[in-house]
Formats: sequence, C-alpha cells, structure tokens
Amino acid sequence: MHMAEYPAALARDYRLADGRTVTIRPIRAGDAVREAEFLRGLSWETLYFRFHKFVAAPSEKLVHFFTDIDYERHMAFVCVHATERGEEIVGEARYVVNPDDVSCDFGIVIADAWQKTGIAGLLMHRLIATARERGLQRMEGLVLSGNARMLRFARALGFEIRSMPEDPATKVIVKQLANSP
Repeated sequence: MHMAEYPAALARDYRLADGRTVTIRPIRAGDAVREAEFLRGLSWETLYFRFHKFVAAPSEKLVHFFTDIDYERHMAFVCVHATERGEEIVGEARYVVNPDDVSCDFGIVIADAWQKTGIAGLLMHRLIATARERGLQRMEGLVLSGNARMLRFARALGFEIRSMPEDPATKVIVKQLANSP
C-alpha cells in the first residue's frame, strides 16, 4: 500500500467546555497500543453500537487496519488527552473511500467517560472537512435503529436518515458534501 506522508498539519488543539484540553490529530501506525487500549476500554454497548455485533476484544488485525492507514483512501482522526502515562485516545472518527471514489463510509466512537463532552462534534467536523477537501461528494454510515443518540447527532450534523427495508434494525445516514455547509 502506498503510504502518504503523515499529515501533521491536520492536528488541532481544543479546549472543551469543562476546561480540559484535547488534541485531534490523524492516527499514526505508532498508535496501535493506544488504539487497542481505547477499544478494550469501551463498554459492550458502545462497542455494539459501533460494530453492530458483540466484539469481545479488538483483534490485532483490526487494530492494524485502524492504525496503518494511507491518509488518502482511509482517513482517521483520534482525539487524545494527555495523561501522566502519555497520550490516551478518548475518541476516533474515520472514513474509508468507497470503490466509486466519490463517497465514503464513516464510523465514530467515543470512550464512555468522554461522551457528551463535545469531542464527537469536533471529530466529525474535522472528518467532514477533510473528506470535502479530498473532493468526496457523500459521506454515509450505518447506524443501528436503537442508537437514538447517534441518530440525533447525525441529524444535527446535516445527515439524512434513511430506512433500509431489507434490514429494519439498521438506518443509513447520508450527508452530501459537495456544495453544502
């Protein structure tokens, strides 16, 4: 796989409403241990809402897929918080470009203790802006129908929510990126 240069210029620091400071930056291959810790620390419900199935523990293969990205067809931002042990990943948002080269599939997950802090919005705004800069026209994702919080969040970000007649347990959320705010 062709590896683009690490896009360090995309990193940004933010101060949250509660006073904590976080950094949102592209993920790095060197984040594998932090990413595995982040995924292992998620509640079963958060994991289920993210992966639509029960995930006992993140496999090495999944962690590798999530951290060894090309920044072109696969882009991921992590939200990190500095601790005395170093950086801790507390949220992530990513997209993978679809074979049509004009749309991408995205996912987002926030550590349970960091939900409702505002980092999900920060991550999604960075992800949407980056997808738009890359010339992508549409961002889409699958959300379980029971995940009311994610559906509300998506609607607030301008995603359209569509039913899947073949799978009533899942909704498709779609945001047009071209010429939209």
